[in-house]
Amino acid sequence: MDKSKNIVIVGLGLMGGSLASALTNINYNVYGYDINEESISFAYNEKIIKNNVSSKDLLKIADIIILCIYPKDVYSFIEDNLSLFKEDVLISDITGVKSGIVNEIQKLIKPNQEFIGLHPMCGKEKVGVKYYDSNLFEGANLIIVPTNKNTSKGLDFAYLLGKELKFKFIEKLSIEEHDQMISFLSQLPHAIAVGLMNVKESNHLVAYTGDSFRDLTRIAKINAELWSELFFLNKEYLTKDIDDFIKVMEDIKEKINTEDKEGLVELFKISKERRENFDK
Repeated sequence: MDKSKNIVIVGLGLMGGSLASALTNINYNVYGYDINEESISFAYNEKIIKNNVSSKDLLKIADIIILCIYPKDVYSFIEDNLSLFKEDVLISDITGVKSGIVNEIQKLIKPNQEFIGLHPMCGKEKVGVKYYDSNLFEGANLIIVPTNKNTSKGLDFAYLLGKELKFKFIEKLSIEEHDQMISFLSQLPHAIAVGLMNVKESNHLVAYTGDSFRDLTRIAKINAELWSELFFLNKEYLTKDIDDFIKVMEDIKEKINTEDKEGLVELFKISKERRENFDK
């Protein structure tokens, strides 16, 4: 990646702020755009972006634009500001669902402009740029979501960005593969965590809980607006995964009711074996 290029991060929340900080730390020219001037001021004072005011004029100098905003806003932001973009700008996003976004944007942009979808598999249960973490991406996984409209320029950018940010694994998936995978590995766990916290009022249990409940419900400290969007956009895959999970829970329930120790032990063995694969 050419460090003389100008990178504009649109949306300075936790992820946008962390991305700006990580890139600034390795000497890229990073600018930020956000409708919240306080976020811009904070990021500028922290020296993670070069500009101290938020202006759409920044889009005119951007060689690379990375959108770190809510999924429903990605297409409309590009549509509303396309006239400001350079003729050969490279655009990306980090949203957690790609259906209804990537193909539509690639149809919208001009011939020499390029859009390639990215999804960093990391985050925190915090909201806002003040929680930015320069090391957030190190050791995490990055998914690149290309289509047949992407060029070697776009793919090289995605891979090199991943290397620069020290992601552990960098993988390519199609739009459909990505959304199906993310439903099971991310959205279903969040739905389960939310479900656990809504089973019963638990404030009185704080003094008694152990690590198992804390670990299972950590991600229940959820950004409600963002995750509502993600669930709705991916409902085809997510509702199927929820149905499959309910079937497994019903099976466990039945084995407990009938005291089917052999069957329950077998489920435990399968669970242990599959989970250990993630520790390798």
